[in-house]
Amino acid sequence: MKKSFRGSIADGDEVRIRLGTNNGLIGYKISKFQIITSQPGSGSDYESLIKINTQSLNGASPTTTVNFDNPLLLAVAYSSGDSASVTAVQETVIFDNVKFNQDIYITHVEQSGSQACNYYLELETMKLSDNEATMATLKDMRAGPSSFV
Repeated sequence: MKKSFRGSIADGDEVRIRLGTNNGLIGYKISKFQIITSQPGSGSDYESLIKINTQSLNGASPTTTVNFDNPLLLAVAYSSGDSASVTAVQETVIFDNVKFNQDIYITHVEQSGSQACNYYLELETMKLSDNEATMATLKDMRAGPSSFV
């Protein structure tokens, strides 16, 4: 079974996707992640960076740093375009093939302006064994608050 989430996220914001359950026996894995600027074809410059993390920023501002050594980072999407060539859009999407069972957090940084960005996220759902659920929960707890995010 798949679950999908979509929305618009403003520059510098964080959105919480609620996934946690009482027993943690439902797991998720990212199967699709796409982004598009809120004003495609507008002729304005944009550079949108959206990251999906397993922990909240807790009020801190999202950064433009992408570090794949960060155990909290699940996915990154980058899209850019410029006013000189409206059709020359670049997009890069990278996501980890990891199972998780807790809430996730989406952040957005607009590097060339202040446009909002739209996202579409598709998650594959699966039942987890007691051991898998414990491991997924402990992984989130062990990572703890981090300067990586």
